[in-house]
Amino acid sequence: MTRMADNPAPRRGSPAGRAVRLLLRLATVLAAVFLALLLLYRFVPAPSTLMLGRWLSLRPVERDWVPLSQISPHLVRAVIASEDQRFCSHHGVDWGELNAVLQDEDGPSRGASTLTMQTAKNLFLWPGRSYLRKGLELPIALAIDLAWPKRRVIEVYLNIAEWGDGVFGAEAAARRHFGKPAARLTPAEAARLAGALPNPALRDPSRPSRALMAAAGRVQRRMNQLGALGNCVLPAGAGAQASLFRPDRLARTRASV
Repeated sequence: MTRMADNPAPRRGSPAGRAVRLLLRLATVLAAVFLALLLLYRFVPAPSTLMLGRWLSLRPVERDWVPLSQISPHLVRAVIASEDQRFCSHHGVDWGELNAVLQDEDGPSRGASTLTMQTAKNLFLWPGRSYLRKGLELPIALAIDLAWPKRRVIEVYLNIAEWGDGVFGAEAAARRHFGKPAARLTPAEAARLAGALPNPALRDPSRPSRALMAAAGRVQRRMNQLGALGNCVLPAGAGAQASLFRPDRLARTRASV
Protein backbone atom coordinates (compact mmCIF):
# COMPACT_ATOMS: atom_id res chain seq x y z
CA MET A 1 0.00 0.00 0.00
CA THR A 2 1.28 3.34 -0.97
CA ARG A 3 1.75 5.70 2.01
CA MET A 4 -0.10 8.99 1.67
CA ALA A 5 2.19 11.97 1.62
CA ASP A 6 2.12 14.25 4.67
CA ASN A 7 0.57 17.68 4.25
CA PRO A 8 3.28 20.05 3.13
CA ALA A 9 4.42 22.60 5.71
CA PRO A 10 3.52 26.26 5.07
CA ARG A 11 6.06 27.97 2.94
CA ARG A 12 8.39 30.18 4.92
CA GLY A 13 8.25 32.98 2.36
CA SER A 14 4.44 33.30 2.25
CA PRO A 15 2.94 36.80 1.83
CA ALA A 16 1.32 36.64 5.28
CA GLY A 17 4.61 35.75 6.95
CA ARG A 18 6.45 38.52 5.15
CA ALA A 19 3.79 41.04 6.18
CA VAL A 20 4.06 40.02 9.83
CA ARG A 21 7.83 40.28 9.81
CA LEU A 22 7.64 43.66 8.09
CA LEU A 23 5.22 44.98 10.73
CA LEU A 24 7.45 43.69 13.55
CA ARG A 25 10.48 45.39 12.02
CA LEU A 26 8.55 48.63 11.56
CA ALA A 27 7.35 48.53 15.17
CA THR A 28 10.92 47.93 16.37
CA VAL A 29 12.24 50.85 14.33
CA LEU A 30 9.49 53.19 15.57
CA ALA A 31 10.12 52.16 19.18
CA ALA A 32 13.85 52.78 18.78
CA VAL A 33 13.22 56.22 17.23
CA PHE A 34 10.81 57.11 20.03
CA LEU A 35 13.28 56.10 22.74
CA ALA A 36 16.08 58.04 21.06
CA LEU A 37 13.92 61.18 20.79
CA LEU A 38 12.70 60.74 24.37
CA LEU A 39 16.28 60.79 25.64
CA LEU A 40 17.31 63.60 23.27
CA TYR A 41 14.37 65.86 24.19
CA ARG A 42 15.27 65.45 27.84
CA PHE A 43 18.20 67.82 27.21
CA VAL A 44 17.70 69.78 23.96
CA PRO A 45 14.93 72.11 22.72
CA ALA A 46 12.17 70.01 21.18
CA PRO A 47 9.84 70.95 18.30
CA SER A 48 6.19 69.96 18.27
CA THR A 49 4.66 68.05 15.37
CA LEU A 50 2.63 71.18 14.53
CA MET A 51 5.83 73.19 14.27
CA LEU A 52 7.41 70.53 12.05
CA GLY A 53 4.32 70.58 9.83
CA ARG A 54 4.54 74.35 9.43
CA TRP A 55 8.24 74.21 8.60
CA LEU A 56 7.65 71.49 6.01
CA SER A 57 4.88 73.57 4.40
CA LEU A 58 7.12 76.70 4.48
CA ARG A 59 4.83 78.54 6.91
CA PRO A 60 6.38 80.82 9.57
CA VAL A 61 6.92 79.72 13.15
CA GLU A 62 7.45 82.05 16.11
CA ARG A 63 9.19 80.26 18.98
CA ASP A 64 12.03 81.33 21.26
CA TRP A 65 13.00 78.51 23.57
CA VAL A 66 13.70 79.68 27.12
CA PRO A 67 14.53 77.66 30.26
CA LEU A 68 11.89 77.35 32.96
CA SER A 69 13.82 79.84 35.10
CA GLN A 70 13.00 82.52 32.50
CA ILE A 71 9.24 81.86 32.57
CA SER A 72 7.10 83.64 35.14
CA PRO A 73 6.03 81.36 38.01
CA HIS A 74 2.59 82.96 37.59
CA LEU A 75 2.29 81.32 34.18
CA VAL A 76 3.54 77.97 35.49
CA ARG A 77 0.90 77.94 38.22
CA ALA A 78 -1.78 79.33 35.89
CA VAL A 79 -1.28 76.51 33.39
CA ILE A 80 -1.24 73.85 36.13
CA ALA A 81 -4.37 75.32 37.71
CA SER A 82 -6.14 75.50 34.35
CA GLU A 83 -5.07 72.27 32.67
CA ASP A 84 -3.93 69.74 35.28
CA GLN A 85 -4.36 70.54 38.96
CA ARG A 86 -2.92 67.18 40.04
CA PHE A 87 0.17 67.54 37.86
CA CYS A 88 2.52 67.36 40.84
CA SER A 89 0.99 64.18 42.24
CA HIS A 90 0.26 61.86 39.29
CA HIS A 91 2.73 59.90 37.16
CA GLY A 92 1.82 61.14 33.73
CA VAL A 93 -1.79 59.93 33.69
CA ASP A 94 -4.50 60.96 36.13
CA TRP A 95 -6.20 57.58 36.43
CA GLY A 96 -8.88 58.86 38.80
CA GLU A 97 -9.97 61.60 36.40
CA LEU A 98 -9.75 59.25 33.43
CA ASN A 99 -11.92 56.69 35.19
CA ALA A 100 -14.48 59.36 36.07
CA VAL A 101 -14.70 60.41 32.42
CA LEU A 102 -15.10 56.81 31.24
CA GLN A 103 -17.89 56.18 33.77
CA ASP A 104 -19.81 59.32 32.85
CA GLU A 105 -23.28 58.01 32.03
CA ASP A 106 -24.03 61.00 29.79
CA GLY A 107 -20.89 60.41 27.75
CA PRO A 108 -17.52 62.12 28.12
CA SER A 109 -18.39 65.76 28.65
CA ARG A 110 -14.87 66.73 29.72
CA GLY A 111 -11.35 65.65 29.01
CA ALA A 112 -8.89 63.87 31.26
CA SER A 113 -5.75 64.90 29.44
CA THR A 114 -2.89 65.77 31.78
CA LEU A 115 -0.11 68.20 30.93
CA THR A 116 2.15 65.18 30.38
CA MET A 117 -0.35 63.66 27.96
CA GLN A 118 -0.64 66.96 26.11
CA THR A 119 3.15 67.10 25.90
CA ALA A 120 3.17 63.56 24.50
CA LYS A 121 0.60 64.54 21.87
CA ASN A 122 2.40 67.75 20.92
CA LEU A 123 5.80 66.08 20.62
CA PHE A 124 5.04 62.71 19.05
CA LEU A 125 1.46 62.54 17.76
CA TRP A 126 -1.02 64.46 15.64
CA PRO A 127 -3.85 66.91 16.41
CA GLY A 128 -7.48 65.92 16.28
CA ARG A 129 -9.55 63.47 18.27
CA SER A 130 -9.34 59.72 17.77
CA TYR A 131 -9.27 56.63 19.96
CA LEU A 132 -6.00 55.56 18.34
CA ARG A 133 -4.24 58.80 19.25
CA LYS A 134 -5.64 58.76 22.77
CA GLY A 135 -4.54 55.15 23.18
CA LEU A 136 -1.00 56.08 22.15
CA GLU A 137 -0.94 59.10 24.46
CA LEU A 138 -1.20 56.97 27.60
CA PRO A 139 1.98 54.84 27.26
CA ILE A 140 3.95 57.79 25.84
CA ALA A 141 2.93 59.98 28.78
CA LEU A 142 3.93 57.25 31.24
CA ALA A 143 7.31 56.93 29.51
CA ILE A 144 7.85 60.71 29.60
CA ASP A 145 7.05 60.84 33.31
CA LEU A 146 9.47 57.98 33.94
CA ALA A 147 12.31 59.51 31.90
CA TRP A 148 11.92 63.21 32.74
CA PRO A 149 11.55 65.17 35.98
CA LYS A 150 8.42 67.28 36.43
CA ARG A 151 10.36 70.48 35.78
CA ARG A 152 11.38 69.23 32.34
CA VAL A 153 7.82 68.20 31.47
CA ILE A 154 6.38 71.64 32.24
CA GLU A 155 9.39 73.36 30.61
CA VAL A 156 8.85 71.48 27.34
CA TYR A 157 5.10 72.00 27.47
CA LEU A 158 5.43 75.76 27.96
CA ASN A 159 7.89 75.99 25.07
CA ILE A 160 5.75 74.10 22.51
CA ALA A 161 2.18 75.06 23.45
CA GLU A 162 0.37 76.98 20.72
CA TRP A 163 -0.81 80.53 21.51
CA GLY A 164 -1.97 81.74 18.11
CA ASP A 165 -1.39 81.10 14.43
CA GLY A 166 2.27 80.09 14.24
CA VAL A 167 2.99 81.31 17.79
CA PHE A 168 4.51 78.60 19.96
CA GLY A 169 5.86 78.75 23.47
CA ALA A 170 5.57 81.14 26.39
CA GLU A 171 8.30 83.53 25.28
CA ALA A 172 6.88 84.12 21.79
CA ALA A 173 3.35 84.37 23.24
CA ALA A 174 4.35 86.92 25.89
CA ARG A 175 6.14 89.10 23.35
CA ARG A 176 3.37 88.82 20.76
CA HIS A 177 0.45 89.48 23.10
CA PHE A 178 1.97 91.69 25.83
CA GLY A 179 5.21 93.07 24.39
CA LYS A 180 7.37 91.66 27.19
CA PRO A 181 9.42 88.53 27.98
CA ALA A 182 7.72 85.55 29.61
CA ALA A 183 9.67 86.16 32.83
CA ARG A 184 7.78 89.42 33.44
CA LEU A 185 4.21 88.19 33.00
CA THR A 186 1.78 89.35 35.70
CA PRO A 187 -0.81 87.04 37.29
CA ALA A 188 -3.58 88.57 35.13
CA GLU A 189 -1.56 88.15 31.92
CA ALA A 190 -0.62 84.59 32.86
CA ALA A 191 -4.28 83.80 33.51
CA ARG A 192 -5.22 85.14 30.07
CA LEU A 193 -2.61 82.95 28.38
CA ALA A 194 -3.76 79.90 30.31
CA GLY A 195 -7.39 80.69 29.55
CA ALA A 196 -6.60 80.83 25.83
CA LEU A 197 -5.00 77.37 25.69
CA PRO A 198 -8.17 75.35 24.99
CA ASN A 199 -8.76 77.31 21.79
CA PRO A 200 -5.77 79.49 20.84
CA ALA A 201 -7.10 80.02 17.31
CA LEU A 202 -10.16 81.90 18.58
CA ARG A 203 -8.94 83.34 21.91
CA ASP A 204 -6.55 86.28 21.63
CA PRO A 205 -4.94 87.21 24.98
CA SER A 206 -3.97 90.65 23.70
CA ARG A 207 -7.57 91.42 22.68
CA PRO A 208 -9.57 89.27 25.11
CA SER A 209 -13.26 88.61 24.59
CA ARG A 210 -15.70 88.38 27.47
CA ALA A 211 -15.40 84.60 27.29
CA LEU A 212 -11.63 84.76 27.64
CA MET A 213 -11.81 87.23 30.52
CA ALA A 214 -14.28 84.94 32.28
CA ALA A 215 -11.92 82.00 31.72
CA ALA A 216 -8.99 84.08 33.04
CA GLY A 217 -10.97 84.88 36.17
CA ARG A 218 -11.62 81.18 36.76
CA VAL A 219 -7.92 80.45 36.26
CA GLN A 220 -6.89 83.05 38.86
CA ARG A 221 -9.36 81.63 41.39
CA ARG A 222 -7.98 78.15 40.78
CA MET A 223 -4.44 79.48 41.18
CA ASN A 224 -5.40 80.70 44.65
CA GLN A 225 -7.02 77.37 45.51
CA LEU A 226 -4.12 75.33 44.16
CA GLY A 227 -1.94 75.96 47.19
CA ALA A 228 1.24 73.93 47.43
CA LEU A 229 0.00 71.42 44.81
CA GLY A 230 1.43 73.63 42.09
CA ASN A 231 4.85 74.24 43.62
CA CYS A 232 6.66 71.01 42.66
CA VAL A 233 8.35 72.67 39.67
CA LEU A 234 9.06 76.07 41.23
CA PRO A 235 12.03 77.26 43.31
CA ALA A 236 11.46 77.59 47.04
CA GLY A 237 9.40 80.69 47.79
CA ALA A 238 8.32 81.31 44.20
CA GLY A 239 5.17 79.24 44.56
CA ALA A 240 3.86 81.17 47.55
CA GLN A 241 4.42 84.47 45.77
CA ALA A 242 2.76 83.25 42.56
CA SER A 243 -0.28 81.90 44.40
CA LEU A 244 -1.43 85.31 45.60
CA PHE A 245 -4.85 86.03 44.08
CA ARG A 246 -5.51 89.71 43.43
CA PRO A 247 -9.16 90.23 42.42
CA ASP A 248 -8.59 94.00 42.44
CA ARG A 249 -5.88 93.60 39.78
CA LEU A 250 -8.20 91.48 37.66
CA ALA A 251 -10.92 94.12 37.99
CA ARG A 252 -8.53 96.84 36.85
CA THR A 253 -7.50 94.68 33.90
CA ARG A 254 -11.13 94.19 32.88
CA ALA A 255 -11.78 97.91 33.10
CA SER A 256 -8.84 98.66 30.83
CA VAL A 257 -9.96 96.43 27.93
